[in-house]
Amino acid sequence: MEAVRDFLNTGKGRIVTYAGVAAAAIVLLLVLRSVLGDSEAAAQSKNRIFIDAETGKPFEHELKVGDVIPVMAPSGKTSGFPAELCFWTADGKLKDKPTPVLLNQFLGRPEPTFCPDCGRKVVMHNPRPSTPGNPPPTQAEYKPR
Repeated sequence: MEAVRDFLNTGKGRIVTYAGVAAAAIVLLLVLRSVLGDSEAAAQSKNRIFIDAETGKPFEHELKVGDVIPVMAPSGKTSGFPAELCFWTADGKLKDKPTPVLLNQFLGRPEPTFCPDCGRKVVMHNPRPSTPGNPPPTQAEYKPR
């Protein structure tokens, strides 16, 4: 123990001590950030896909306290609305990359919304299918109802 104490009193020993304290402080900060920071679910709920109603193009936006819908869009106008994601293909199969869809209700239109890619009905809080199964109706299938 005496040898360690003698080493730590030397110039090299002090450098080792300071490096150890700095490494411990960095680890502590990373652990605190991990524990006290946003959960994965919170981060996903803030980072959302919106659609610019002016251009019809999707964009990512991080929601902040005080944001009001519609948000500022890349077109420079407050025309960004939350996108609903469509996970279907025209033939009723699941696809890996969903299509962002702007709901008609955000545009003040009373008719239901259909995906521009697959033509299937999209609703508010559109559910992500867990298994291939009953896809939503297409516009042609929905009209006869």
